Amino acid sequence: MRGVIAAGDTQTAVAGQQILQAGGNAVDAAVAAAFASFIAEVGVVHLGGSGIAHLYDPQNGRSLVYDFFSNTPGLNGNPPNPLDFHQVTIDFGATTQDFYLGRASVAVPGNIAGLCQMAADYGRLPLSQLLEPALKLAKDGHPLAKFQADTCTLLQPLYTHTAGMRDIFMANGRMIQANDTIFIPDLYATLQTLAREGAAFAQSGALAQALLHDQAQNGGLLTADDLASYQVYKLPSIRLPYRDTEILLPPPCSTGGVLTAFTLKLLSHFDMQKRPHGSTAHLQLLYEIMVATNRARPLWDEANDTLPVAEAIGRFLDDGFVQRTVSDVRDALSSQHASRFVAEPPAPNNTSHLSVVDGDGLAVSLTTTAGESAGYVVPGTGFIPNNMMGEADLHPNGFHSRPAGQRIPTMMTPVIVLKNGQTRLVLGSGGSIRIRSAIMQVLSNLLDYRMKLHDAVNTARVHVESGALQCEAGFDEAAVAQLEGMGYPVNRWPTRSIYFGGAHSVSRTENGRLVAAGDNRRGGATAVA
Repeated sequence: MRGVIAAGDTQTAVAGQQILQAGGNAVDAAVAAAFASFIAEVGVVHLGGSGIAHLYDPQNGRSLVYDFFSNTPGLNGNPPNPLDFHQVTIDFGATTQDFYLGRASVAVPGNIAGLCQMAADYGRLPLSQLLEPALKLAKDGHPLAKFQADTCTLLQPLYTHTAGMRDIFMANGRMIQANDTIFIPDLYATLQTLAREGAAFAQSGALAQALLHDQAQNGGLLTADDLASYQVYKLPSIRLPYRDTEILLPPPCSTGGVLTAFTLKLLSHFDMQKRPHGSTAHLQLLYEIMVATNRARPLWDEANDTLPVAEAIGRFLDDGFVQRTVSDVRDALSSQHASRFVAEPPAPNNTSHLSVVDGDGLAVSLTTTAGESAGYVVPGTGFIPNNMMGEADLHPNGFHSRPAGQRIPTMMTPVIVLKNGQTRLVLGSGGSIRIRSAIMQVLSNLLDYRMKLHDAVNTARVHVESGALQCEAGFDEAAVAQLEGMGYPVNRWPTRSIYFGGAHSVSRTENGRLVAAGDNRRGGATAVA
């Protein structure tokens, strides 16, 4: 077997599969799949976004995080007056949420720089070959999957904000629907040039110039210095022992990596075999460790703002601090009463994840986002920028208050699990602040409860938000009712939902067999090469 891939759409997974079959390694497959996803998964990700990737090579034991998330724009520039920055309201059914779009919502994009750097550092095949699946999708168009079409409909105010967006998403005079052909004008030519010129095309070449010209003419903040000075960071993993495995998590700018590490350290102090999966005792423990992490988060935010990164991580994950929190959790469990709920700020919803392992065990966990998109297309390019500057949760001190050039924090948490130095599991998730709870539960399902990968990914999940334990459909009602009778606030979901993430995962079993599982909440697809 050459390898396996799990991703958020069949076309994304097939792109990775084709590259593996052509002799590419896991990095080649991940890069090709990511570029294809910007078309196949246009409801949630775009070329003009950013991301984080996590690599592990068992041949030398090296792990590496590629941080190509967005920077704040505005280096050596003068803010225009007025800014192109507009509010839209999205109706999610149970609630509404405001987003901001326009040229001044665009943060420095990192996808092209990051993916090209990964391919140059670790890939076997030329960039031109890695872009072939995306080029085919861009040239011919393809039927849009239901999950992607539904997401476009949900975000209709953003996806129909300008004429360029309407040409893509309302080409037939109505909002795009499942199985309609998605076609993005000019994107094929843009990808052809990218295949020839590489990352320079987006940092100083024709694509960069088109983006900057549009920004300058229409109230944007991006400058030539923003693009020219942008760097892909290569960072060491946070390495965390858990049971008989080692878990690799991304450091900041991933806030999610540090907080997930903290939650797992809490969970490691409890014998899960005494808490059958889905039992009242299990649900109670999940509630308490999630809330305990929320209560600890302000301490992390303070440490991260005032200390060097390594020192901040060391202080927050210190065994003494963790043990005090474990004691608080044990006290809450013994009291049979829910401990104090603490909310945490929301995070961008529109993310996608893919996981790849090749036949040599090389692993790639890759998460990307574009926010909800900036609501326009750069003329003549097919390039849809992100709206990361319009996400209120990423800018707690107010919009456009973060210093220019600063990396924006993210909840994205691509993870790799090792056992005896070999790749055991590759996972991550979309889903805003539910990313952490989804990852933690998949890890526990596989490593504590010894579930098969498909079940570990697709069994019902919980999350603590809005003052209650959000219980996805599929849990034993008697266990949920008993927890509620103890005074724990519970919100029952009647169906499965994308709310609980999309943890597309790949596993290497104890006997070395490669297995992939797509999360059926978010259009999960797998492919074997």
